[in-house]
Amino acid sequence: MTQRSWRQVPSSVLAAVGVALLLQIGWRAQQPRPLATALALPAAPAATVLKLVGLGDPLPVAHFAALYLQAFDNQPGVSIPYWDLDYFRVEAWLERILDLDPAGQYPLLMASQLYAQVPDPGKQRRMLEFVYRRFFEDPGRRWRWLAHAAIVAKHRLGDPSLALKYAQAIAAHSRNRNIPSWASQMPIFILEDMGEAESAQILLGGLLASGTLTDPMEIRFLTERLAQMQEKNVKKSP
Repeated sequence: MTQRSWRQVPSSVLAAVGVALLLQIGWRAQQPRPLATALALPAAPAATVLKLVGLGDPLPVAHFAALYLQAFDNQPGVSIPYWDLDYFRVEAWLERILDLDPAGQYPLLMASQLYAQVPDPGKQRRMLEFVYRRFFEDPGRRWRWLAHAAIVAKHRLGDPSLALKYAQAIAAHSRNRNIPSWASQMPIFILEDMGEAESAQILLGGLLASGTLTDPMEIRFLTERLAQMQEKNVKKSP
């Protein structure tokens, strides 16, 4: 078979093809652009279902669930702001992940440093309370996330009373645990910032008298701080 040159095609056929191509281009140009639709975060699976999926090894399931939750804000063609997520469901996912891997810290990190950063006080408080509630199960490992929650409560929410609640929980569970002294001393300085200088002095004086501090530099710093508090108190008194 021999191929015919396109020059041998009748001009009427070429014209018809050209018109068809132009019509096709015009029709496609008139079509609305496809819009990416954000999917809502699904409800967290029941704990029994997740345990069955893990076949006796919950850690891979916990890691996969954490990655799924963290990446949910980036869907094909659309990005969802964190504050648009259903935080009841976010909290449920974090609960499930932490239940599957109690030694893991990632759900508490996500709650305190990711989801608690949204400009929505109600959602921030929900995440901070999640960290506070789960802190008591393992204070020796989870104190750092509650300390961060105290900072968020004080500086972002402007709620020193809530910050004090979190700081006092850390201090109450710091004995015989690997919790640094600065974290256990947070209530003293929050009380001072709240104008409760007398209460702060009592706590700081009791801490120095307890004999639990062994670092000379720390003892000197706190002794000087107590002296400064007392001096301020004397100046304020009539």
